[in-house]
Amino acid sequence: MKEAKKTQKKLHPRNKHQDLYDFDKLKQVVPELATFIIKNPSGIDTIDFAKPEAVVLLNKAILMKDYKMTYWEMPKTNLCPPIPGRADYIHYIADLLAEGNNGKVPIGKGVKILDLGIGANVIYPIIGVAEYGWEFVGSEVDVVSVKTASHIVENNPHLKSHISIRQQPTKRNILKNIIGEKEYFDVVICNPPFFKSRAEVLAKTTQKLRNLGKEVVGKPVQNFSGQNNELWCDGGELAFITNYIYESKHFKRQAVWFTTLVSNKDNLKPLQSLLKRSETKEVRIINMEQGNKISRILAWRY
Repeated sequence: MKEAKKTQKKLHPRNKHQDLYDFDKLKQVVPELATFIIKNPSGIDTIDFAKPEAVVLLNKAILMKDYKMTYWEMPKTNLCPPIPGRADYIHYIADLLAEGNNGKVPIGKGVKILDLGIGANVIYPIIGVAEYGWEFVGSEVDVVSVKTASHIVENNPHLKSHISIRQQPTKRNILKNIIGEKEYFDVVICNPPFFKSRAEVLAKTTQKLRNLGKEVVGKPVQNFSGQNNELWCDGGELAFITNYIYESKHFKRQAVWFTTLVSNKDNLKPLQSLLKRSETKEVRIINMEQGNKISRILAWRY
């Protein structure tokens, strides 16, 4: 078992988002963002992160400014992810691949990544294509999300030859029905549903809004949005990753690395025990910290 000796206090060195957002440049690519720009107590430009529309427009502007996007639209109900943290995952995966490539990050379509649960936002492939030119296959269980993601890919010429999206026909499966019989991936990535129920999602949203100084009356509005399948599943994160590990054994000759984000550190110990019983060749824990949020990449290979 290899684990980083010290949690990273900053974003990955290659992450574009080390500094404060440049709202002057961001509002040039998405003028509608200007309406939502406010000053924080220190007089620095920011947005009200409790407003879903503001968060979506900020993300859209970042994608257009930094990741070569010309079109990025999705339903208000779908998950709108924080881009700096998502970029960190991609950059750490690049480092993992570099280890098997004489210390150099491999670039281009020779690298094939499977994104489990690509969502409507296509965020990981967008970053991976822009930064490294990799090829992606994205799986998704939600029909509307598949259509939205496909529309984003089709409307960005630089993505069309790099990203394909596949419908997962059953919620019970993760890798099955997605990986072809003779298909091979360098890395599988996954950002699993975290919560155990919709009630838990709403409770966490209420707490988050109150931390932002907002009064919550009635049902809270999630600033990050998200469909049920994006945010929660029976048993939460632990159950999802457990099923993922069991399935990975059946595809152990079709991927070099299987990886997933793990938000709850208490889930690491049981997952490590399961991986040990699964006769994995190597297990890694890659620690990440973005502001107040701490997460980990759990990676294993057979």
